[in-house]
Amino acid sequence: MPVDPTVEPAFPTVTPPWPAPDDLRITAVRAIVTAPEGIPLVVVRVDTTDPQIYGLGCATFTQRWRAVATYVDEHVARLVVGRHPEDIEDIVRAVKFSSYWREGPVGNNAISGLDMALWDIAGKRAGLPVHALLGGRVRAAVPTYAHASGGDIDATLASARTWMDSGWRHVRLQVSQPGRGGYGSTGSEAAYPGQPNEDGWDVQHYLRTTPELFARARAELGDEVNLLHDVHSRLTPKQAVLLARALEPYRLFFLEDVLAPEFFDDLPAVRAASPVPIAVGELCTSLTDAARLITDGGVDLIRCHITAIGGLTPARKLATLAEFHGVQTAWHSPGDVSPVGAAANVAVDVTSAAFGIQEYHHYSEPVHEVFPGTLRAEAGYLRPNVAPGWGIDIDEEAAARYPAGLSRHDEWALGVRGLDGALYAP
Repeated sequence: MPVDPTVEPAFPTVTPPWPAPDDLRITAVRAIVTAPEGIPLVVVRVDTTDPQIYGLGCATFTQRWRAVATYVDEHVARLVVGRHPEDIEDIVRAVKFSSYWREGPVGNNAISGLDMALWDIAGKRAGLPVHALLGGRVRAAVPTYAHASGGDIDATLASARTWMDSGWRHVRLQVSQPGRGGYGSTGSEAAYPGQPNEDGWDVQHYLRTTPELFARARAELGDEVNLLHDVHSRLTPKQAVLLARALEPYRLFFLEDVLAPEFFDDLPAVRAASPVPIAVGELCTSLTDAARLITDGGVDLIRCHITAIGGLTPARKLATLAEFHGVQTAWHSPGDVSPVGAAANVAVDVTSAAFGIQEYHHYSEPVHEVFPGTLRAEAGYLRPNVAPGWGIDIDEEAAARYPAGLSRHDEWALGVRGLDGALYAP
């Protein structure tokens, strides 16, 4: 009998060959999208046969959030409904392997939302916060770094002083550059007469002026503050070494994303030649790729967007690998990580001996309205919630008041062009 291609076949739940501990079952999996700060955030909700036990996980891939939400609603849900939520590792492996072509930010973010939601459920069933399920704390709180930026050096240093006055001891400094290439701050209107793209990104200008920023910073901010900088992947391997050596006198805590992923094979050589620590990894879209940065000797700090590698479960494995290789963690956590994802970062941070530093984003009050329980920093430190699971909920009525539109990252990225008009990555 021919198959009707317009009718989706029923998908039987594939259960593992071992008995479930009780009658609890997953009844629904769905994506919730909201943008209380204008940045699309994707959260996965997993419901169970007990109405009081549900879980939340971060699946935020801001630039392609519609694809992730569809992946969750149309593919993940039918694979896991009917399963017992206890079998986290087996469930997430089953979802990953079922697609045949695996890895990549869309699939891994969808899997991350499921993974984190199942950990949330595990904590609620046990009456414990997730970090307690991971073996408990090895530190009381997590030091974070804040972002200071400005249109010129004076404005950047003024921003840094504000953070320092609030207790932060780690500050990332970014200053505007011609065009849109100065990541972390808007582009300036400096002109280059006679060039095809008069306000374009000029890598030589960047290499000259960035050491000037840090010379001023050390002279004016003092020696006690830890300084960081994000290159945002726009250098060649040789340029990365030149910049790192020029910044040596200013004792950076780390230099971030010096190379694009296409050149990660060169990272071990760049790291060996660099007098400052190298932090890379936010553009990794698989656990395997992130692990190779560690095992190949390419990084001093591994810096993943943990939803892009599949969630809490792979992040724990990566932190253990980092510990064995003398590498530290510095998880990616700007505004395009949901509060649930930020809580997952902190859960790994407080339970891992490999912890180095945690990126911090100051969530505005609308985010706290949508996500009750969102973590708040105190004097530069984050502490995990002590409530069961993540200790974070979602108010879906509030979330609906902040609908998501398409990310404007596309527009920004396509505007990063050199003086000759050529497009720069990433």
